[in-house]
Amino acid sequence: MNATEQLAAWIQESSRIVFFGGAGTSTESGIPDFRSAAGLYQTEQHSPYPPEELLSRHFFDQHADIFYDFYRGKMLHPDAEPNGCHHLLAKLERLGKLHAVITQNIDGLHQKAGSSHVLELHGSVHRNACMDCKQFYSLQDIIQSKDVVPRCTSCGGVIKPDVVLYEEELNQATLYQAIDALSSADLLLVGGTSLTVYPAAQLITYFQGKYTALLNATPTAYDHRADLLITEPIGEVMKSVDQLLA
Repeated sequence: MNATEQLAAWIQESSRIVFFGGAGTSTESGIPDFRSAAGLYQTEQHSPYPPEELLSRHFFDQHADIFYDFYRGKMLHPDAEPNGCHHLLAKLERLGKLHAVITQNIDGLHQKAGSSHVLELHGSVHRNACMDCKQFYSLQDIIQSKDVVPRCTSCGGVIKPDVVLYEEELNQATLYQAIDALSSADLLLVGGTSLTVYPAAQLITYFQGKYTALLNATPTAYDHRADLLITEPIGEVMKSVDQLLA
């Protein structure tokens, strides 16, 4: 039995699956990750500001125009489509097998594929709000805004994406839901994440179930604790698993 067949067998026998994913989940959808050789942090090395600075709360407050230039140019991918990973997870939820997707991504591709129980640790580009009156704005509102810094049509306040920037805390309610889902899962699928971003990466230590399958292109500090390691592209692997389950 190869690794893909083993993963399919575990999925078949499990009833409370949780998926914990990161940027690598969406690279096959055309969205660059952050830390790989072709990732966002590598391609931005010639910028006068490092990405960690550009994506910090203090930088947003002081230089919203530069932030939005970077954000619109590098982090918004409205035409991206879900890949095999997103589609299989949505299917497993419909079958009642998958109980939560816990994602560090902000792209909304899990929902686009049909998943409904998605815990977005770092927020979403699809939610935006005026910092003063809290009026909601969509991703299209941000893209179509003629202002460098989008402003509220009601009060003129600055609109901020609902994404967790450096120096900001994760939503506590989302964290508690993630912990609850992981604590009660019988199979943990970890995909497309280097497990280096904290506190998010620490969440998987709450899993006490039967098997952990780790699907990531590069080694992680968690590899020795996984029951199954797969380094092939996650979208293709999950597409193959889907075919085995059919």
